[in-house]
Amino acid sequence: MVDKNDKQFSISDQCSLLGMARSTLYYTPSVSTPENLTIMRQMDELYLEDPTRGTRRMSKSLLRRGFRVGRHKVRTLMRIMRMKTIYCKPRTTVIDPAKYKYPYLLRNLKIEKPNQVWALDITYVPMPRGFMYLVAIIDLYSRYIVGWSLSNTMEAEWVVNTLNTAVLKHGKPEIINSDQGTQFTSDEYIGYVKGLETVQISMDGKGRATDNAYVERFFRTIKYDKLYLEMPNNGTELHRICEQFIHFYNEKREHSELGYNPPAERYLAAA
Repeated sequence: MVDKNDKQFSISDQCSLLGMARSTLYYTPSVSTPENLTIMRQMDELYLEDPTRGTRRMSKSLLRRGFRVGRHKVRTLMRIMRMKTIYCKPRTTVIDPAKYKYPYLLRNLKIEKPNQVWALDITYVPMPRGFMYLVAIIDLYSRYIVGWSLSNTMEAEWVVNTLNTAVLKHGKPEIINSDQGTQFTSDEYIGYVKGLETVQISMDGKGRATDNAYVERFFRTIKYDKLYLEMPNNGTELHRICEQFIHFYNEKREHSELGYNPPAERYLAAA
């Protein structure tokens, strides 16, 4: 649907009209060996099954599945996949020690309305010949996905552009919560959120993946209920599948915590 020779609309404008990131259009599989891609797919399944696995347990679990992989390689692949193991002193999320870490503001906070708190995170998405990353932004009151995007890199600019699109569409939240990954401690991200003036920055405690549990739960749902079943071959297919599922998730999928109503009903009714 994108015409690269169109003189009236730039490629950026065409992608914006289609609701698609430019990185999806230009997607080429991330460079990795077929062996590593197979191992990473297994690791992703193991992580969704039990996110408390560290490098030692992950390598043992892979061995039981027939993959001889040492802890050092597992650690490297976990960093590529941005896996955040849940235990007391993790070293799996890539953190820039020189950057200021903002406090976690959600502890004991009563969330009573939409756009009070948004949470965002990034996950690895495996494909037959490569992988991409999915960033999702969720409204914690309603579980409504207010923004999402795909990319084959984890640049701060990509995260900021996705967040900016969500703000333009839904308005500013009071708090935005993330983990301490380099994308969320970057000058570009911090500068953008501070520029919103009324928005507070919140960050999970180090190793506290459960602080962003609702986003993690959404990633688990979209992978098990959609992505692992259809296994898209390229970025275009992946974008289509994600778009279909997120529309279903927002508009039709019942949530027990919402009285078996879909997120859109709670988000739009109270917004």
